[in-house]
Amino acid sequence: MSRLVVMGSGETAPTMVRVHREVFATAGEGTAVLLDTPFAFQMNAAELVARTRTYFADSVGRSVEVVRWPRRDASSADRERALALLARARWAFAGPGSPSYALRQWRDTPLPAAVAGVVRRGGTLVLGSAAAVTLGELAVPVYEIYKVGDDPVWIEGLDLLHDLTGLRAAVVPHYDNREGGTHDTRFCYLGEQRLALLEQSLPEETGVLGVDEHTAALFDLEARTLTVAGSGVVTVRRRGRSATFAAGEALDFDRLADLLRGTDAAPAAASAAAPVEATSAPAGGDVPGVGGSLRAAADAAHREFEAALARRDVAGCVTAALGLEDTLQAWQADTLQSDDAGHARRALRAMIVRLGELAEVGADPEAQLRPALDLLLELRSTARAAGDFRSADQVRDRLAAAGIEVRDTPDGATWSLRRNGDGP
Repeated sequence: MSRLVVMGSGETAPTMVRVHREVFATAGEGTAVLLDTPFAFQMNAAELVARTRTYFADSVGRSVEVVRWPRRDASSADRERALALLARARWAFAGPGSPSYALRQWRDTPLPAAVAGVVRRGGTLVLGSAAAVTLGELAVPVYEIYKVGDDPVWIEGLDLLHDLTGLRAAVVPHYDNREGGTHDTRFCYLGEQRLALLEQSLPEETGVLGVDEHTAALFDLEARTLTVAGSGVVTVRRRGRSATFAAGEALDFDRLADLLRGTDAAPAAASAAAPVEATSAPAGGDVPGVGGSLRAAADAAHREFEAALARRDVAGCVTAALGLEDTLQAWQADTLQSDDAGHARRALRAMIVRLGELAEVGADPEAQLRPALDLLLELRSTARAAGDFRSADQVRDRLAAAGIEVRDTPDGATWSLRRNGDGP
């Protein structure tokens, strides 16, 4: 089966394991290769290669060889070795990094034809995140706009999407990104204002193909259909008007082409200004408790821990903490370079600290103190009855200094512990 797979993000996350397994099942046996170019300029490139290979070997169950596509100024021998390995590939993958760097190394070289050849031979090409951006007729220079502050502008893409499918689009992964919190980072960190500005300069026949995070658009070149998989949606956008397709939905290339160029018989209602709500499709892989992102999973575990702590449920606290540790293990091969892992580790450390505080006072200190305090209050009551108010007050004051409040009521004396944060 000739397939092009576009992943919006999570291409090395546990959320996409199931999708990778299904794609490999249709790709058949043969050489599988990782193209390292998008992140090859980074100082930790070797580590990212190792983590990606570990992910596919351990989580997906396939061994992946590395195609080290050299810089443009490298020797022809290095280039030919890479092309020879690609020529044997049945499945090829490229993922995170810098789209503009990858395009500088790939454009006007034999590389685009070589990766397209994988699909034309009946194989599968999987491109995620940065590599996905390069597929279109035009591409977003993400880092230059979002990090450096360059004016929004398209750069020339590889146009492999058109070459393989006949569809004309700018591919925008990370379409539903929410990392910005209080500011708009949807649409691959562009936000609505900048995407709307860029749309004005698109060629007449070209639209935007947006792929949500932890979501895949699967193009079957033989059936000429696009099918959606994962936890989000695929959006076809034309001049601010959008049509969305959720996991399990499919549309043929003719309908997709009409949507991209704005000639669809039933145009979608304008929806560009509103954030896309994620669907509730199950997480990928067989990792329990993993949601759409590591950050979301960590936040959920922290809420579970706090609820158990409020109940003084020690077993529940431990379960939440161990569950978060399992989640961190599941995500350790992910190559997405964000603060999500740090956020999750901070949440886990906070849980450990709170468990230590709980151990100091005990899960139910009142139950442990009750026999002794009931006896002290009985002795105080006896002193008061005998007119020895000095001794009775001394018992009350000493208990108060220890964080135990005594109240005299018509029904007798009661006591309660002051929790951390309670007033004197």
